Amino acid sequence: MRNSPTIDEQIEMLRRMIAVRHLEERLGELHKAGKTRGPIHRCDGQEAVGIGATAMLDASDLLTSTHRGHAHYVGKGVGLHPIVAEILGRSTGTCAGRAGHMLIADVANGLLGGNAIVGGGIPAATGFAVSLQMRNRADGGARVAMCLFGDGAAQTGICHESMNIAALWKLPVVFVLEHNQYGLTAHHSTQSSVPDLVVRAAGYGMPGDSVDGNDITAVYRAVAAAVDRARRGEGPSLVEAKTYRMVGFSTSDVGGYQSAEDRAAWRERDPIVLARRSLAASVSPAHLDAVGAEARAAVDAAVDQALADPLPGFVDHAPSAPYYAGAV
Repeated sequence: MRNSPTIDEQIEMLRRMIAVRHLEERLGELHKAGKTRGPIHRCDGQEAVGIGATAMLDASDLLTSTHRGHAHYVGKGVGLHPIVAEILGRSTGTCAGRAGHMLIADVANGLLGGNAIVGGGIPAATGFAVSLQMRNRADGGARVAMCLFGDGAAQTGICHESMNIAALWKLPVVFVLEHNQYGLTAHHSTQSSVPDLVVRAAGYGMPGDSVDGNDITAVYRAVAAAVDRARRGEGPSLVEAKTYRMVGFSTSDVGGYQSAEDRAAWRERDPIVLARRSLAASVSPAHLDAVGAEARAAVDAAVDQALADPLPGFVDHAPSAPYYAGAV
């Protein structure tokens, strides 16, 4: 792991983080303009977790996401246009415009969809891992499941149950805790008796690692080690990535509960700035500027295309009609 990720991999992760940041900026504009339906949950300041944690996965590995999942989608390889089209309710979206931004699924890329239940992805990923374990034993594969979830979801009972059975059965699943300090509007100190949730891993007999969630190289290395362990059949791991939610819970959140001092301190540790700084000795500023410009242009093109795409068509399901001729 000492030489990983490579410079090229770091550049690609930087490109994806910039794309996610610009995507959410555009989504914020579209929401204000009434182009989206329902609130948008942005991950400004958290991009390094979603992008870094998924960078070593391939399409055969399965991922569960959260309501704050744009970095997870892009990191798993879902195209920008299908993501935007889905959020705008267009027929060209990943789910034909019927899922919205929280429930995006792309089976071809191993993203099996979200749900509206806090922590709901934790048991789902554990169940995926049961299936993958059986398939791996049958065909010699090394597929893994990964679950991204927040510190609020870590307080649910199903989190305990899932981690317990995952460790007991040595399931090939990696639990990535995206600790952004807040569950809805409540600070983590009001929800947990311990500040570092990674200590819980010891109670399940699995490895645990806590990393700087704004350092994408640190995230990548910690999660990659956990993924490699799962691929070898050695069971689950928990990686806690400490980060910070720079925006409200959603676009309907009026804020006021995050201190100006905290926000200023974390803004100094912007993951995109840190990633670019770490590449400065190996990559020219002009090249990094070009990478950023390319990422933002790709987002703008995806938004323009999605806005021009058709809305989905709906056809009545005849067997459900009360006067269906074939009804008995």
